[in-house]
Amino acid sequence: MARYLTIAVLILILFLVDWYVFQAVRTVTHNLAFRSQRLIFWLYWALFFLTAATIILFTLTRGTPPTHFRMYLISTLFIIFASKLVVVVFLLLDDGFRLMKYLVNYIFTHAPNQPEPDNIVISRNMFLNKLALIMGAIPLMAFVYGMVRGAYNYQVKKVTLRAPGLPPAFHGYRAIQISDLHTGSFTSTKPLQKAVALINKQNADLVFFTGDLVNNVATEVLPHIDTLKEITARDGKYSVLGNHDYGDYVSWPSREAKMQNLNRLKEAHRQIGWKLLLNEHAVINKGADQLAVIGIENWSARLHFPKYGNLPLAYTGTENIPIKILLSHDPSHWDGEVNSQFKDIYLTLSGHTHGMQFGINIPGFKWSPVQYVYKQWAGLYKKGYQHLYVNTGLGFLGYPGRVGFLPEITVFEFQPG
Repeated sequence: MARYLTIAVLILILFLVDWYVFQAVRTVTHNLAFRSQRLIFWLYWALFFLTAATIILFTLTRGTPPTHFRMYLISTLFIIFASKLVVVVFLLLDDGFRLMKYLVNYIFTHAPNQPEPDNIVISRNMFLNKLALIMGAIPLMAFVYGMVRGAYNYQVKKVTLRAPGLPPAFHGYRAIQISDLHTGSFTSTKPLQKAVALINKQNADLVFFTGDLVNNVATEVLPHIDTLKEITARDGKYSVLGNHDYGDYVSWPSREAKMQNLNRLKEAHRQIGWKLLLNEHAVINKGADQLAVIGIENWSARLHFPKYGNLPLAYTGTENIPIKILLSHDPSHWDGEVNSQFKDIYLTLSGHTHGMQFGINIPGFKWSPVQYVYKQWAGLYKKGYQHLYVNTGLGFLGYPGRVGFLPEITVFEFQPG
């Protein structure tokens, strides 16, 4: 019953938004030929019925792994709806002006001992309605561009870190971080082949992967194993799990089936050549000098994400190693535990947020809606000795594109502080 009520509410909201935006469409097309008007109107409402049918179908089949067609259809319809919400903002402005004009006209014409005025009709402002549709088209075009170009426009970001107490053997040491591949979202292997070529071009000593190899099930990564195993690093490749890797968002027939899926995913990490750190650590030795890589399972301070990680367990044995790098998928872990209880962990590497795959990202300024959920959500953060870097991800989830926050390969170079 609750599911049907949800469907009804969603369709009602959709209809109200579409009906309101339709007023602008009707105003702007007022001078067109009758046949052209009717064609536009039919197409407009056909899109409404397609969206409503999609809401009904996908809500009733919620819990099943999405296909690529489903992902692109939902994303396209959502983009169109989001663009209409922008139009609504400007139409509310137009209606606000119309209401003010009506009240002013009514007050000044409805004087005592005067005959009743004719019905006052304030027509819609053609300029504001055109402006509303134009402004709605801007995010529409941006999101479409993000699907066509942004999703695979891989960016190499270089970060120099000056670490106090960095052993001499690690001066100039280079490590790469990639995150959030979400291989189930890729329709071919070519994009990741391009990404792997860029990764190898950086000539790294270490490569880190900070979680979310798949969207839901282990089989999503199988077509990409041969590509990902081509990643090279002189001193090893290390990985951790993200919240999507556990299969928590799938309705499994049994607990055993879910565990089998997780074991298959762990095996995929091995086949790729990544050392999967499950609440454990590894030590990189350069002569007498050492660097520790600590990796934990997903640990989040957000209530709706799991706490599978055990940092005290993974940390044990690294106490005397001067530089510690922690791989932890969710950046909320940094404030939730790391910088309050493990103050000698120099660098934490996280992902998870994707920069919401949408926002403004220019030198000196960045903004994304995800910042209202996560305090640390993209780039480098520092508190005293400790650093956190949040990688915005190499893949995508849900919306099959990126606007502003492009797919990222991060190259760290360590220098003495």
